[in-house]
Amino acid sequence: MAPVRIGNCSGFYGDRHAAMREMLTGGELDYLTGDYLAELTMLILARDRAKSPDRGYAKTFLTQLEESLGLALERGVKIVANAGGLNPAALATAVRTLAERLGLGVNVAHVEGDDLIERAGELGWTSAPVASVAPGGSPLAANAYLGAWGIVDCLDAGADVVVTGRVTDASVIVGPAAAHFGWGRTDYDALAGAVAAGHVIECGTQATGGNFAFFTDIADLTHPGFPLAEIEADGSSVITKHPGTGGRVSVDTVTAQLLYEIGGARYANPDVTLRVDSLALRDDGPDRVRISGVRGEPPPPTLKVSLNAVGGFRNAMTFVLTGLDIEAKADLVRRQMESGLTVKPAELEWTLARTDHPDADTEESASALLRCVVRDPDPANVGRHFSSAAVELALGSYPGFTTTAPPGDGQVYGVFTPGYVDATLVPHVAVHADGTRTDIAPATQTKVLEPVGPFALPEPLPFGETRRVPLGTIAGARSGDKGGDANVGVWVSTGPQWQWLAHALTVDRLRQLLPETENLTVTRHVLPNLRAVNFVIEGILGKGVAHQARFDPQAKGLGEWLRARHLEIPKELLP
Repeated sequence: MAPVRIGNCSGFYGDRHAAMREMLTGGELDYLTGDYLAELTMLILARDRAKSPDRGYAKTFLTQLEESLGLALERGVKIVANAGGLNPAALATAVRTLAERLGLGVNVAHVEGDDLIERAGELGWTSAPVASVAPGGSPLAANAYLGAWGIVDCLDAGADVVVTGRVTDASVIVGPAAAHFGWGRTDYDALAGAVAAGHVIECGTQATGGNFAFFTDIADLTHPGFPLAEIEADGSSVITKHPGTGGRVSVDTVTAQLLYEIGGARYANPDVTLRVDSLALRDDGPDRVRISGVRGEPPPPTLKVSLNAVGGFRNAMTFVLTGLDIEAKADLVRRQMESGLTVKPAELEWTLARTDHPDADTEESASALLRCVVRDPDPANVGRHFSSAAVELALGSYPGFTTTAPPGDGQVYGVFTPGYVDATLVPHVAVHADGTRTDIAPATQTKVLEPVGPFALPEPLPFGETRRVPLGTIAGARSGDKGGDANVGVWVSTGPQWQWLAHALTVDRLRQLLPETENLTVTRHVLPNLRAVNFVIEGILGKGVAHQARFDPQAKGLGEWLRARHLEIPKELLP
């Protein structure tokens, strides 16, 4: 059979609005998919649903469809997206209403069952009322990550548009591929191949040069094209993009995305566990990269659950410290603020960013930023009481006193907690256009997820003279968040560089280069086929993105910080 062409038009809620139309007009497709959900998005949608039971889905999906649904039907392209968020049934109804207004006949189906909020107490996540949002109380949202078989059932029944709740990001790609080729539940290698392809394209333009370590090597990144996967009957695929679009698809851009937000050599999904260590990449022509050799194993017996709660209230003030005596100025503000607060917030954090330069030729480059972040269950303790105390120091503190913003009230912040539930306890239901419902059975074969390895490292080469240069001179990196944890995947392009990297970039060396990780649990995973090492850093993001525990709350820049650190690299490996 000919490959099935599956494109992507969204990597997050808020991605390029024109992408759906661009993908439909830019070239041939069989399916168009979109990923609209992230851990932070689920909290946003939960708060939206709390205001009205008719809300809780990605509204931008509807506005995209308004200008593209007719085009998709005309071209025979089926659309699959997880834009249903916490309310896929409401989104499916809204799509039907839109189609009727546009005079289009559309078969719309949806997938549900992931929403476990009403069973949170039964499943052991809380015993408090669901309405409670106090710290330690009930989650505001609890959603299991479902797989692809509900999507398959909807497509097999003739759906033109399938919207889902919280399925895994790759599932919106796996479902169309499995439906197209008629794969079975135990076709693990084929399914794993589709997971690999799905993982590459689900983040949109990150596969075509976006957020890419070596972005300066890409000639046209002004408006990168969105990616597509040509998936074959055995699960092999070619990652590419429409002709004439910006960006680039290369072995390096695909490697970067494969390393994004993963752990070790086993990448678990609800339908299959992908062996990341099995896949091979090679150029297949301009802007074409082939993924082959992928192996899969049975999925784990549990499903991951995204638990989002309101953690309390948060506020921040940032002081600008200019010129000399930066440390002394920072110490004075700390003492003044902490002694002046009559009510101490539950959490108070200070961060001094030494962005100042000596003998600077602009005031901005002569300045450092001192940031104070406070959190508390009571909004009064982090509201004007806190921010006004900062402003009241204006005429009695360090010379040059100024802040970056006026006083303000505290804002709600969220807390993410990963949970796990036996897959047999989670309903997975395909709801068709005529209202009929199909229960999707859980996997009958499962395998508990275990680490792979240890892998044999390549023989170290007897390198000669070295130079102290940034790691990024030869290595790319991609980093991201997983709840309170983060991963940093680092790869190189040549065999000799890999022989050096595998021995040089150890956990101990990482701790030296990234001192923030010194007291955290760090695990290194070796991926020889990708010439890569992947580090999972536990707890560096506190209680998740919405908690905003560090300067870069999603760890997107963590890999670039690592690449900027200097170490001794053999001269013969340098460009």
